[in-house]
Amino acid sequence: MSEIQPQITTMLQNSMVKGRVVHAYLFEGEKGTGKKEMGMLLAKALLCLDPTESRLPCEQCRNCKRIENGNHPDVHVLEPEGLSIKKEQIKNLQEEFSKKSVEANFKIYLIDKADKMSVQAANSLLKFLEEPPKDTAAILLTEQMQRLLPTILSRCQILSFKPLSRIHLQKRLMDQGVNEQNSSIISHLTHNYVEGMALSSEEWFAQAQKIVVRLYEVIKTDSLKALLYLQQDWFLHFKERDQLDRGLDLLFLIYKDLLYIQLDKRNLVVFQNQMQELESHALHLSQKRLADYMGAILEAKRKLLSNTNPQLLMEQLVLNLQEGSSFV
Repeated sequence: MSEIQPQITTMLQNSMVKGRVVHAYLFEGEKGTGKKEMGMLLAKALLCLDPTESRLPCEQCRNCKRIENGNHPDVHVLEPEGLSIKKEQIKNLQEEFSKKSVEANFKIYLIDKADKMSVQAANSLLKFLEEPPKDTAAILLTEQMQRLLPTILSRCQILSFKPLSRIHLQKRLMDQGVNEQNSSIISHLTHNYVEGMALSSEEWFAQAQKIVVRLYEVIKTDSLKALLYLQQDWFLHFKERDQLDRGLDLLFLIYKDLLYIQLDKRNLVVFQNQMQELESHALHLSQKRLADYMGAILEAKRKLLSNTNPQLLMEQLVLNLQEGSSFV
């Protein structure tokens, strides 16, 4: 976790070393950037029985393991019940915190999707933040900070979570068992870990890769076959505009791989399984023509956002991607 958001980890470590942990934090940022994991890491660090010299949790003591398993009596996690976080949930939390700590000298509450609080819940929380119980820490998580009351924001230390870097996302996916090629492809398409994991197990996405590679292969050989392939396979799979956009992203990555090969940067190629064929094709392309091909795909993506007919758009793209064609 510390590798994913190193600046935030370091800042929190320094706060604990200096004894300057504030009573309320707001972790804001896109979905999949590690906010909840960082919240649980902070909870562990505050309650760890054997922290490291740099105040990271040991991950082995009784407290760390109970927090990890969600059953530490002094760590409370609130999530929306249905569509929102209700006033009753905040009220119950306040009552719980009015009691003496069960085991530790510290109590921690984490509110996930804090922007989902009802108006009544937000006002109740505000009173809680204005007069926080001693030795407590609040950790609020949100993807939409603008939906929180300004008065709540003013009482929290706000930490903004950056999108995961491609390298970190790929490593994290591989740690979860996603193979190297898939993790590489996915990390070029999104910086969202949750979306990345969903893509890795999605049969549609696995099939999409095969169809895109096959289209690329057919384009190289015969424009008429490529147009026929669009009708017989491509449009049956890429039915919606967002699916077609994803397909164009994958196609762009193939041509980008050709460029990496020409630049002798084979370690950056994402379609490693097609390396031999890509190397053969790259020998017969000028960088100018390759740049034209990539530009044609980006132009198709741009037109897709308008009301351009997807079928005509793809047919034109296929013709543009024929070697020796003139680009319009």
